[in-house]
Amino acid sequence: MNDTSEVKLHFLDYWRVIKMRMGLIMLAFFLVMVTAGVTTYFLPREYLSKVKMEVKPDNSGPVQVFGAQQQRTYDPQFVATQFQILQTTEILYPVIEKLNLVKELSPAGMSLPPQTIYGRLKRDMMQLQEVRNTGLIEIGIYHTNSQLAANIANTIARVYQDKRQEDLQKSISRGLAQWEEEVTKQRQVVAAAAGAAARMRTEKGINDTDPENLSSQLTKGDRSLVTNELNVGEARKNLATLRVILAEIDRLKPEELMGALRILNIEDQTVNINLQRFQEKLAEESRMVGLGLGDNHQRMKSIRGEKEVYTRLLSDQLESIRRSQAVKLRNAEETLASLGQDLKISEDAQLKEKADMGEYVDAKNAYVQARKIQESVELSLKTKRMEQQVTPEVAKIWDKAEPSYNAAKPNVPAYMALAALVGIVVGVGLAFFIEYLDTSVKTLDDVERYLQIPVLAVIPKDISILMKTQGDTADAEAYRILRANIEFNKPHRDANTFTLISGGPAEGKSTTLNNLAFTCAKGGYNVLVVDADLRRPSQHTFFDVDNSIGLTDYLSGKADIEEITKTTKIDNLSFIPSGQIIGGDVGVLNSQRMTDLMLKVKQQYDLVFFDSPPILGVSDGAVLTSQVDMTIMVVQHRRFPRAMLQRVKQAVSHVSGHLIGVVLNNVDSRHDDSYGYYNNYADYYAPQQRETGRRKSGAKELPAPAPAAPIATARPRRIATREDY
Repeated sequence: MNDTSEVKLHFLDYWRVIKMRMGLIMLAFFLVMVTAGVTTYFLPREYLSKVKMEVKPDNSGPVQVFGAQQQRTYDPQFVATQFQILQTTEILYPVIEKLNLVKELSPAGMSLPPQTIYGRLKRDMMQLQEVRNTGLIEIGIYHTNSQLAANIANTIARVYQDKRQEDLQKSISRGLAQWEEEVTKQRQVVAAAAGAAARMRTEKGINDTDPENLSSQLTKGDRSLVTNELNVGEARKNLATLRVILAEIDRLKPEELMGALRILNIEDQTVNINLQRFQEKLAEESRMVGLGLGDNHQRMKSIRGEKEVYTRLLSDQLESIRRSQAVKLRNAEETLASLGQDLKISEDAQLKEKADMGEYVDAKNAYVQARKIQESVELSLKTKRMEQQVTPEVAKIWDKAEPSYNAAKPNVPAYMALAALVGIVVGVGLAFFIEYLDTSVKTLDDVERYLQIPVLAVIPKDISILMKTQGDTADAEAYRILRANIEFNKPHRDANTFTLISGGPAEGKSTTLNNLAFTCAKGGYNVLVVDADLRRPSQHTFFDVDNSIGLTDYLSGKADIEEITKTTKIDNLSFIPSGQIIGGDVGVLNSQRMTDLMLKVKQQYDLVFFDSPPILGVSDGAVLTSQVDMTIMVVQHRRFPRAMLQRVKQAVSHVSGHLIGVVLNNVDSRHDDSYGYYNNYADYYAPQQRETGRRKSGAKELPAPAPAAPIATARPRRIATREDY
């Protein structure tokens, strides 16, 4: 079975329980409705008066100030907070005092404490509600006196309004005092910052063109750093030049002196004269050599002597120039060192000036910021003073409460609707609870699951005694199904004696046996019914036969079988009544004569049915079960617990009886839909009756529906016939 089928089956089971317990559900529903109706009728009528009021934030809390603008945040829980405030003692105690509610709400002759009146007013009488998407709230009061309810609602609104205004004034005054104190403190901070900046300008010699503005020009003292840097650079350049000149002079030869000095920008008159004369002598020497004068010539010797004199003079003069340049180099180095010291002093002075300027800028910035804060605080102080002069309205009453002429409590339609729902829930819950506690047999599955034997037939509720009805009826079909299933479940071909047992009395065992015997007799079997229930015989009432002589007379030896066997008005159906029990004849069934009787009737009749007392608690049922060929258990639907069925089966097993199946009796198919398939023969007979009526009236013949086949609980191996017996 798939999940969908299981869910459907479970739903049908629930619906079956509801249908079976519909009477209980309706009773519970009726009792709850009656209780609710009576309770509602006697409940006092209370009237509701409402006052509608608008509430606004007082805006007196802390703010953030940016210039001249104020930023505030909206509190989404504001209205909920006001609901709680309206229920506090600060609001309700003044209301109790103003309206003298201690006297109004106390029982006659009593005076309740204010705490009790406050609790009743808050818990039982007061109703607060917010108008969606607005700042409006409704204050409602319930009371049996409509005028008093209106007075209480209006007084609560006025007390709340006055309290909010009073709190707002106190908050504004308190805030104004705080802002004035803050302004005083900020002015002191600004004055201290301004004094510190002024002292720093004086002490450090700072010239500030605009002390109130951060972007002003700042100057200080003598600025000689640039001049010293220029002088040091010039001295370094001059020193490098002197070093180059001195190196060139050391490299020169005397005859190269004139050209080199011009290049080095050195002017020396002595060098120029002697160098010119040396060159003249050199030229004259060359001419003399050209004239062919030798080295030993007097003229040549004279010229060469003069050349040596001039060379010596030039060398001396070159040394003099070198010494002069060396002195200049030393002077340039000393000058550079002196200028470097001056530059270092200027740089240190510049760093100190920058540090002084940074400290001053910080002090000035602190002053300017403090002054801006002072301006903002003074602006807020002016705003607070304006708020104190113009107080906003934080609570306004729009609709005053009026006495109501229609009671608001109890809400009869709502109460009754709720009662109906509760009644249905209680009824259904009680039905399922009782169903849970009920361990009786409810379905075919219960029988087959707990007993492991088949169900031979399902007998409907309120079935009639077939032999007392005229003609063929739909009730007989259930017994035809039982007869067919008995044939299919016979242990052997010669088995023809039966007894029907039950666990307790009044399960329909005797009626089932009588109708089954009647059905078999109508089917052509030679049937004998023996009323072996000696304690509470009932078969003679079905056959309308005298019970003065019967089975007990045979078992006691007072009569023969032929004398106690009686014919009935039904063909093929005979009957042996129980007879009268005298003294200690209760246990006569457990005798040899009873065994002999069974052997005789087994040979004379096709089918023999022994009516038996309940098998539990009485030994007669067990005796009959041990002697007959087949035993059938009759179980009344929804009566005895399943554990009792197990004991019945065990009782049959203990005496070696052969239990072939169960007859489920007294089934109400109107409430148990699962048995509809076993009782559909009633619908099969009805169309035939209607068809007969149509034929008699000459109506047009309609095709009849196909008959529903009876459902057997066991698959037949072979169809038994009368000859099989």
